[in-house]
Amino acid sequence: MRVVGYVRVSTTEQARDGYSLDAQRAAIEAECARRGWELVDVLADEGYSGKRDDRPALQQALTLLRRKKARAIVVVRMDRLARSTQHLCEFILQSRKQKWGIVAMDFDFDTTTANGRLIARILASVAEWESEVNGERVREGMAEARAQRQADGEPVTWGFKRQTPAEVVGRIVRARRKGDSFNTIARRLQESRTPAPGGGERWYPSTVRRIFDAEQRQRAVS
Repeated sequence: MRVVGYVRVSTTEQARDGYSLDAQRAAIEAECARRGWELVDVLADEGYSGKRDDRPALQQALTLLRRKKARAIVVVRMDRLARSTQHLCEFILQSRKQKWGIVAMDFDFDTTTANGRLIARILASVAEWESEVNGERVREGMAEARAQRQADGEPVTWGFKRQTPAEVVGRIVRARRKGDSFNTIARRLQESRTPAPGGGERWYPSTVRRIFDAEQRQRAVS
């Protein structure tokens, strides 16, 4: 099987044993040799957090997978690929759609096998539960804020330039359906100076994700 290796270190991890790019690369090469896999490349992101979607080497690896140049991505540790269950499940859903596998050596996690696919389904279920809980919290928070503004005699608006919450949600949903990552959407909202919920100035990918998930849950029940 042809596979692509992916290694990553953040700035704070570079001095820790076992986290160096060379150590990760050597471990992947050894594992591929043991399993008889053809390692087409090992791509490295140095100084990047696992929470970021715009990691250059990761995007190169995903391109190889999408173009069928490799059938799976191999990482030494799951957190080299994703830092949260929700983030991991985004990769799992993408891999299912594009028909490539994820191999994490620390968990003996391999979605090219039946056991690995079972674990992936369990993780996806957990992530869906987390998403539903977060969506409920967003709706409750927005409803409470709206009620408070009405009680204070303030108009229920969000932002400026006559932009309403529905319009912002619509922008998020349309961008997501086009394939934009939550990180990209947050950056664009920030660049366009769109006020964040609660009147804040900064948009975070997690905020965009919660708004998108809440909208999808609302559509499902309406």
